[in-house]
Amino acid sequence: MYIARTPSSLNPAGRSPASMPAVSPLANSPLNPTALVAHNLRRLMARDGLTYEDVVAASGLDGRTIRGIAQGHKQPHAKTVQRLAESLGVETEELFAAPSGMTAEAFDLATNPLVAEQAAAYPELFAGWTPADYAELASRFGVGGALTAEGVRLEAQRLNANRELMDCARVVLESDQAEVLAALIEVLYARVTDIDRQVNNIEPLPKRR
Repeated sequence: MYIARTPSSLNPAGRSPASMPAVSPLANSPLNPTALVAHNLRRLMARDGLTYEDVVAASGLDGRTIRGIAQGHKQPHAKTVQRLAESLGVETEELFAAPSGMTAEAFDLATNPLVAEQAAAYPELFAGWTPADYAELASRFGVGGALTAEGVRLEAQRLNANRELMDCARVVLESDQAEVLAALIEVLYARVTDIDRQVNNIEPLPKRR
């Protein structure tokens, strides 16, 4: 099932305020397959004005899987890539196409201009953020498409909370409780990945050389 949408108007030339750091270009850096699929999925969704719900309905995949792939957190499986391509009306190879012209981060920032606006309006929320943090936030889609102003702030709060949690985990991993935390993470990771395999009934994507 392929859902055709009218392309949304984008402003690739949009500029971020001075308070927001420039994003490091990726044009001359190799992107791994997971990053390429993530970038191209977001690009195609933005191009056709699709939401996560649209892609879920068209592909038959669950929302968590699609969000994980779009955010670059989940390595897509071979059948998943095929189903995504079919639902978007493109060839599988297009999901692995390297960015041309605009970098992946620049495209995300252009299609989510509210990230720059909210960063200027709420500097305390974005204190200490790096270009990579802004790029990750700009890559996020809300349920209805690009993030709203409130969605940007909520997602920024979530990213800040995740960063604090990771800092706490690093402290634990340097303590005598490291083995306990490592064992817990292994159990939870196995449980989550097993659920994904059962839900989508798919095989892992072989590594590309």
